[in-house]
Amino acid sequence: MRGADAVIRTLIEAGSGTIFSLSGNHIMPLYDAAFGLPVELIHARHEGAAVHMADAWARMTGRVGIAMVTGGPGHANAIGALLTARAGETPLVLLSGHAPLAELGNGAFQELDQAAMAAPATKASWTAQAAATVAADVARAIRIARSGRPGPVHLSLPSDVLEESIGGTLSSAAFTPEIQVLPAEAAHRAAALLREAKRPLIVIPPALCTPSGRAALAPLVALGFPIVPMESPRGVRDPALGTWGTVLKQADLVLLLGKALDFTLGFGKAVAPECRWVVFDPEVELLARARRLVAPVLAAQADPLSAIASLAATGVVASDKGWRVAVAQALARRTPPAGGNLNSSVLCASIDAFLAERGNAVFVSDGGEIGQWAQASIVTPDRIINGVAGAIGPGIPFAIGAKAAAPERDVLAVVGDGTAGFHIAEFETAVRNNFPFVAVIGNDGRWNAEHQIQLRSYGAARTIGCELGAGTRYDRMAEAVGGFGALVERTEQIEPALRTAFAANRPACINVLIEGLPAPIVTA
Repeated sequence: MRGADAVIRTLIEAGSGTIFSLSGNHIMPLYDAAFGLPVELIHARHEGAAVHMADAWARMTGRVGIAMVTGGPGHANAIGALLTARAGETPLVLLSGHAPLAELGNGAFQELDQAAMAAPATKASWTAQAAATVAADVARAIRIARSGRPGPVHLSLPSDVLEESIGGTLSSAAFTPEIQVLPAEAAHRAAALLREAKRPLIVIPPALCTPSGRAALAPLVALGFPIVPMESPRGVRDPALGTWGTVLKQADLVLLLGKALDFTLGFGKAVAPECRWVVFDPEVELLARARRLVAPVLAAQADPLSAIASLAATGVVASDKGWRVAVAQALARRTPPAGGNLNSSVLCASIDAFLAERGNAVFVSDGGEIGQWAQASIVTPDRIINGVAGAIGPGIPFAIGAKAAAPERDVLAVVGDGTAGFHIAEFETAVRNNFPFVAVIGNDGRWNAEHQIQLRSYGAARTIGCELGAGTRYDRMAEAVGGFGALVERTEQIEPALRTAFAANRPACINVLIEGLPAPIVTA
């Protein structure tokens, strides 16, 4: 058995045999090792797209996503996508090929300090040093990705390590995440504070905004305290959370259950001065930040799942149902639909009505202003958004990863024409792998988020550089690689186009020519 065989067999043992990849010289031993084994290699057209696919797959399955790319430029192409996974708190491992250890320092082909390059975007990043320990390296990467605050990990795999002959296997215990248990004393103190508070709020992080995260939350939901999910870069102004910023100002106690205290909460200034804070976080550095910014009455190191179990075990139950109802009503509030011609608001409201009929859809949102309209308007059992990092581009790969994870479910992505351009070639990936999904492109012929900034900051007479091709036929791009395409120019065409696209049972692009609007602002 070679080092490459050890890597692939370790991934299978860990339950991560679905690998999103783009081939290259340095990882050919890994492709060879996968031959004939229960491994699904989903080959993408860009390394960043492969990472985004693994990200969405991990969010939907609750398992660790695996992206595998070649070294040097291939590795560099994947780095940007790691930032979205890091902010989204997605357990993911990027395996990158690497120049041979024996040639380092001598100008090896595509030699690069890959571990240092990936380090700022990951929880951990290192280069394997021997075939005998490469299986343990993979297991360690998976364990770190799942432990504490979930997130991406990078491991570089030198080609001579992959080719070297070895023996041995790993126990499944090697993949078990490290648990940071919330001490019982801290749990009981938090329960007392929740019981005393008249207007408490529990705020949860992106890691708990997934199917497995919501399932884990069930014991906490049963206690009856208002729980608010935060996974958007808009923070308290997230239109998907209604008038959340208003109720946050009324809270007298905020419990951050693994949610980082950062810009999304105004660095702690989004609450009333008399509000008290309780902070449970798996990272010592973020606890220190919270102590510096808000001086919490209680702070403890714990991972969210442990904290949920410990709080539920206290038996504390919310007493004021009126406050819970008020919070729920605030979260449900939406801006009135914008009237007029076919625009962002009309499009997203039409999609919401259509998906409500179908029931069990997965909704993917990506883009600037169009993404905010979609998140504010479309309600489905599960959604995947570009998240706190605020980077656009992952929508089409996200949809492919979601379909790979849940082939029995409808998957619909709403993206802007700007963001669609990042990875539109992945329609070929979806066709080749038979992953039917529907992408609705809100086509306003510009980078609308930046255009709106220019309008607000500089005035209409000084808009510059944000124009895209007016009426570009993205639908024909999908058709060219074997997908379904439809052009929509009037509101009454939206519903028939959606119905036909899903019935086509192949990757579909509905290109909707819209009037781009500024993102919605929800007011009380």
